[in-house]
Amino acid sequence: MIPVRESPSPNCDARLPGVPIDILLLHYTGMQSAAAALARLCDPAAEVSAHYLIDEDGTIHRLVPEDRRAWHAGKARWQGAEDINARSIGIELVNPGHEWGYRPFPEAQMAALEALALDIVSRQAIPPRRVLGHSDVAPTRKQDPGELFDWARLARAGLGLWPRPDFVPPSDVPAVMAGQRGPAVLDLQIALDTVGYWVEGTGLFDPLTEAAVTALQRHFRPRRVDGIADAETQGLAFHLAEIAAA
Repeated sequence: MIPVRESPSPNCDARLPGVPIDILLLHYTGMQSAAAALARLCDPAAEVSAHYLIDEDGTIHRLVPEDRRAWHAGKARWQGAEDINARSIGIELVNPGHEWGYRPFPEAQMAALEALALDIVSRQAIPPRRVLGHSDVAPTRKQDPGELFDWARLARAGLGLWPRPDFVPPSDVPAVMAGQRGPAVLDLQIALDTVGYWVEGTGLFDPLTEAAVTALQRHFRPRRVDGIADAETQGLAFHLAEIAAA
C-alpha cells in the first residue's frame, strides 16, 4: 500500500461513460513552491487539478479520486484522441519549471513517482507505452516535465515508450527544419503521427511539426532540444513509430 496524504480538490467532474483510462500523464507544477502549487490545485477559482501531487521529498498527495476526471491536460491530443482528461490520470511533480528555476527531479520524488506509476498502470491496465509527458500531448503549449526529467529511469522500470537497446541513429540523413517542404518532411510527419504526436501530413515543416519535433527531442533526446529534425531525430521518430505500430 503506497502511503498518500488526502488533499481533496474540488476541481473535477464525472468521467465520460465508455471512455477507457489508458494514459498516465506527467506534469511539473511550474510554481515557486509546493505549498503554492497545492493551493492552486485545490482552489476552485483556478479550475485546474490533477489526481496526484508528488513533492520533492517524495510525499504523495491525492487530490482527485481516479474514478473522477481531473482537469490537468487542457487542449491536448494523442493518437487522435483529444479529450485527454477523460482518458487519463494526471500526476503533478513539484518543480519550479522553466519559468522559476527549473532543476532536476530529486531521488525521493522519482522513487515515489516510479512506485505510484507502476501501481496505477497495473491497477488501471494502462498500456505502459502510454505513460506520457504534458509536452507530448500539448507540444505547442507545454514543456513539462521537461528535458531534465529521467524518462530513461521509468523505461528501465517498464514504463513509457523508449528506443530499443539496439537502436543506432543514422548519420547520413539531411536535416529538415522550419519552412522546408517535400517528401522527407511528409515521411517525418507520418512517423510522428504514428508515435502519437499532433501533426498534419502536409509535407510542410510547419509550426505544428516543429512543436512535435521539439517535444520528441525533449522526451527522447534531451541533450539538444532545438526543433530541427536532424538525422538522429528522424531516426528516433521512425524507430519509435515502428515500436508504436507493432
